[in-house]
Amino acid sequence: MSLNGNSGGRPAGALAFARSIIGRVSRTFAIGITILPGDLGKAVLTGYLLCRIADTVEDDGTSAASRRQELLAKFIACFDDPALAARFGDEASDIKVADPNYRELLHGTQLVFELLNSLPPESARIVGHWTRELAMGMSEFVGRYPDGIRIQTVEEYRRYCYYVAGTVGHMLTELFFFHCRHIKERDYQRLLVHCEAFGEGLQTINILKDIAWDIEHENAAYIPEELLRERGSSHQLILHGDRVAQNREALATLVELAKTDIKKSLDYINALPKRALQIRLFCLLPVLFAVATLREIERSTAMLQSGGAVKISRSEVRSLIVAGVVSTMSNTTTRWVVGKTYRHKFKLGPA
Repeated sequence: MSLNGNSGGRPAGALAFARSIIGRVSRTFAIGITILPGDLGKAVLTGYLLCRIADTVEDDGTSAASRRQELLAKFIACFDDPALAARFGDEASDIKVADPNYRELLHGTQLVFELLNSLPPESARIVGHWTRELAMGMSEFVGRYPDGIRIQTVEEYRRYCYYVAGTVGHMLTELFFFHCRHIKERDYQRLLVHCEAFGEGLQTINILKDIAWDIEHENAAYIPEELLRERGSSHQLILHGDRVAQNREALATLVELAKTDIKKSLDYINALPKRALQIRLFCLLPVLFAVATLREIERSTAMLQSGGAVKISRSEVRSLIVAGVVSTMSNTTTRWVVGKTYRHKFKLGPA
């Protein structure tokens, strides 16, 4: 299953599998993926699913760290070993995840690699390079915290976010440049400045909204311990009701980090040529969803309570999709929509 040629497998079936599973492992990403045209859309879809496979292995808080590192190493080897790619789903059958859709994705790893090998060689190389980088970083943190990830410092937090999200920003940027004739070298260089922030800002907001889920379902605490201890709390006390105020204060640093990265994400989107309309919209929608979620995080303590979660309504999601579509062509309007979303729930029609 060399990256230099077709897999000789079932590319049509592989694409059908990918399109069917994406909406079940990431609803928000599935909204955007349909926007991207042709081979670019297929490459981004493939890259996302490969990253999600690695993430599913990392997130199994019940398996030994050595086992997860072994599987991540085998996953990386799949890019060069067709036999290993064909059996990886069976190899990873002991990974325990609550959601059956993630188990189905793991089982279908061979199909995702078949899809990878149906891409243009350069596109497949880009996806492979950055997915390897992501998986190696995940393995580093699994090994560093064998009893469950417990991020200690802000510096360590930023390193983790680079591996799991900054790499995705790089992958998307290289794919955009390769596939879109409207993106010139000067545009590409501007995009590189903020591509990591584009991925990392979204990641920080996901971490903030899923604090309780990560602790209770994945045995992982990503809020830096140093921030909690400064307020008289700790990872052990992050969901304790009598520490809600202190824990809420500890999140302030990451909230500000997310805001900074979102601003850079807007610079990233505005650096995309207006003729690259589908790519601009693809990038804008998750930023709008993230900004709306960050607004709710700042108003809530649900993520610091057992079983708690922070979500935006489906009606607002629909409104944001429409707002994104009508504002994508204008950098000024794009910034206005993001600002309005942060201040108030975005609704169509009269306020």
